[in-house]
Parts: sequence; C-alpha cells; structure tokens
Amino acid sequence: MQLPNEGHVAVLAFPFGTHATPLLTVVRRLSTSAPNLKFSFINTSKSNQKVFSKIKPDDFQNIKPFNVDDGVPEGHVFSGNPLEAVELFLKAVLENFKNGLEGAVADTGAKITCLLTDAFFWFGADMAAEMGVPWVAFWTAAPCSISLHMYTDVVRSTLKGKEENGDETLNFIPGMSAIRAKDLPAGIVHGKLEAPFNIMVHKMGQTLPRATALTINSFEEIDPTITNDLKSKLKMVLNIGPFDLAWPPKSFSDESRCIPWLDNHDKASVAYLSFGSLLTPRPNELIALAEALETQRVPFLWSFRDSSKLQLLEGFLERTSTLGMVVPWTPQLQVLEHPSVGVFITHAGWNSVSESIAGGVPMICRPFFADQGLNSRLVEEVWKIGVSVEGGNFTKSATTKALELVFSLGKGGEMRENIGNLKQKAKMAVGSDGSSTKNFTSLVKVVAGL
Repeated sequence: MQLPNEGHVAVLAFPFGTHATPLLTVVRRLSTSAPNLKFSFINTSKSNQKVFSKIKPDDFQNIKPFNVDDGVPEGHVFSGNPLEAVELFLKAVLENFKNGLEGAVADTGAKITCLLTDAFFWFGADMAAEMGVPWVAFWTAAPCSISLHMYTDVVRSTLKGKEENGDETLNFIPGMSAIRAKDLPAGIVHGKLEAPFNIMVHKMGQTLPRATALTINSFEEIDPTITNDLKSKLKMVLNIGPFDLAWPPKSFSDESRCIPWLDNHDKASVAYLSFGSLLTPRPNELIALAEALETQRVPFLWSFRDSSKLQLLEGFLERTSTLGMVVPWTPQLQVLEHPSVGVFITHAGWNSVSESIAGGVPMICRPFFADQGLNSRLVEEVWKIGVSVEGGNFTKSATTKALELVFSLGKGGEMRENIGNLKQKAKMAVGSDGSSTKNFTSLVKVVAGL
C-alpha cells in the first residue's frame, strides 16, 4: 500500500514572466518538508533551463524537471507582438501538459497523487478530478488581484456603460473601495476581453472555487478584508509569504560590488532603480528620470538590464560617475535590506513590491501592464507606503516631485513608518507561530495527502 507521504506531486508551471521561479520556490520548500514525496516540475525547456540553473543540484534531489513543447510551430517567424509566444503556448497547453503528465508517470513509475499548478491553469480542476487527486492552485501575485479575477463578472455588469469613467471605484467589492476602474489589469473591463490570455484568467476566476486550496505569495495581515472574503468563497486560502522573509536565500552573488558601494552612503539616502527582467522605460522616460536624479543630486544605484538602451544615458553617466552606479544586475533583496536605500523606483510588479515591504523601503511606482497599476494603487492609497508617478509616465517634473515627497520628513516619514509597520506584520506572519507558517503546514498536509 502506498503511504500518504510517498506520493507523486505533478507541478504545472506558466513559463512566462516571473511565474515559474516562485512556483519552484514553493516546490523546493515542500520537498524539504516532505522529503518522501516526488515532485515532477513540468514546464517548457527554456523556462526549466532558466529556473533550475539558479539553484544547486543538491537543492532539488526529489524534484525532477520535465520539458513540454512551447507550442511554437517549426520555422515560425514572430511578428513582434509580445503576447504572441504566450498565445501559441496556450493554444497547445492542454495537450502538451497531458503528455507531460504521462511522461512523468512513466519515468517515475509513480501515479500522481496531487496536482499543483500555476493558478492560471483553470483546467487543473478537470485534470485533478479525472485523476481523483487534490488540485492546489498557486497565485504569484497579491490577494487583491486574484479576488478581482473572481469578481470579473460582477465588475463587468456593475461598470457596464461606465467603462470610460476610469475614476469609478470598486466600492461594491469587499476591501476595494480605493481601487478605480483605470487601476484594473487589461481583460477585466478594458482591452480585448476575448484574447486567449484574458479568457484564461476569466475562466480561472470562475473555476477557483473547485480548488482544494489556493496558495498565495502574500500574508493575511496585508489585506485582512480581502483575505476573509476569499476564505468565504474558496475551500482553503493559504497565504504563505512573503517568500523573501519566509525563506531568505542562504547566499547571494554581488559581482558588481553594490553592497560595499551602499556601505559608503548615509542612511536612507540612496534611490534604487529596477524595472524587472522584462521591460525598460521608453527613451524619453529614461532621459527624464536621469535628469531628475542629476538635478536633485540623489545618489542612485540603477539595475539596468537592457544594454541596448544604455547609450541614451552616456553623458549622464559621465557627469554622475561619483554620484551613482549603473550595473547590469543587483542582489535585489540584499540591496532593499540595506540601511542606505531610501526609495525603490519600480514598475510595481508583485515580487518587487513584496521585496520592498520585506526591506522596509518606500516606493515610487511607474506601472506598465498586468497587475502593476493595481499594485501601484495599493502602495499609494491603501497601504500608503509609496507614491505613483504623477501622470503615469516619468517626466522630469513628476519624478522630481515624487523624489522630494518620498525623501521629505512629512509625507516621506509617514511612508517609512507605514512600511516599517507592514514589514513587522510580515515578519510576524513568517515567524514560528505566524499565519504564513501555519498556512504552510496546512499546505504540506494537503500536498502529502495527510
């Protein structure tokens, strides 16, 4: 007889953006807590290569990567549409993942006992039901955004005819009275509602009540009203983050020597800039941002990954060589925890917001797409731990105003106090008796079939 703790967990990853990495973080943590379980991490080869290259082989002894096709036809020429690769993947995803599951069973010789998927994959409900196993969905972003996807039909019917009024608030949804229509991700009321990606997240919101558990990279105390509302609608809601505080990395590399550079600066004096791994602001915004930093004489550390656009800042870099530092990569967690960092200028992706809270650093947000506008609104109006750039784009005047505000004793002092309080709540959540720690114990039980 197969013992409950000798099961086989199949993991289905979404291979775009920063989705697969936090899912693998959860799986690694589960594999440590339940070493008798086998984990098959099913993902595209490109994404698997990327996420597994960041960890040592010893760290995933009972986790095995399995590759599935990315859905791109042989010889396909991309049109330049950034969503094209996602749409091709989604067209073939069901068939490819079924093949991946069969391959994992054949290879391990063990039938699947639990299905753990990125929450995007609403079809996980049917797959798990067919196999007679629990379906655990993992949401990589904030509780607020997953709640919105569950309320999509309500939002659409309530705002019908009012779509043009972006200032219309969502006061008809628990915990969202400060959220406006214009803060919503595309696909809820704006944009092409019938696009493959938008259909997927809409179906996800409708299907989640069937999940055995929804796991979130957040902590209950950040949005208690929203968390309690989710709990009233779902079987089990398990906030198990923030990951940066719950499971900090044992070591980090600092090839550019950012930390020694930060050591030479006063407390809360440096602006840290990073816009994630997927995007760089437009040329005119980059120049405006650079001009504001130079005029204000703000010491800055800039993680600038798009080397093709670096020449735009050539003169600026020469003039500010003693003021700032531009590097291709930084150990972001450690940078945000450094006492000299006083503000984080960010695209407001959830991982970055979460890391900023873990570091206790106020933010200046310039959102671009997806849930970034929503996160930016939460940062500015709900948690009051930062500010959005006025007008939504970097201009010299808007950036200067935001810098002055965050570094001021008044409003800036309040932001620092608020984010300090939120950081303390997050630390308590991941403590030995905290809500995230207890929720993780519940997750282990679900996954292990206990």
